[in-house]
Amino acid sequence: MIRYHFRFIGRVQGVGFRWTATRAADMLGLTGWVYNAWDGSVEMEVQGDEESIKEMLKAIDRGRFIQIDEIEKKEVPIVEDERYFDVK
Repeated sequence: MIRYHFRFIGRVQGVGFRWTATRAADMLGLTGWVYNAWDGSVEMEVQGDEESIKEMLKAIDRGRFIQIDEIEKKEVPIVEDERYFDVK
């Protein structure tokens, strides 16, 4: 089990990013949250196994209107007893 904080830069707001992320997380059994930041980026924390997180990122990248130019990633502490993936 691992948890990452991501910041996505590009055409990531108003293009279904949060919906795509939530759908992928639900299908892959991941928990965490996703948020539209004030600067036009999207921030996300996701928790689960490494392979499922990689699959989630692939699903987001396949989004029809989503264009990710840059991804910042850092490992963060696991949140115990988290059960869902939420949109903030």
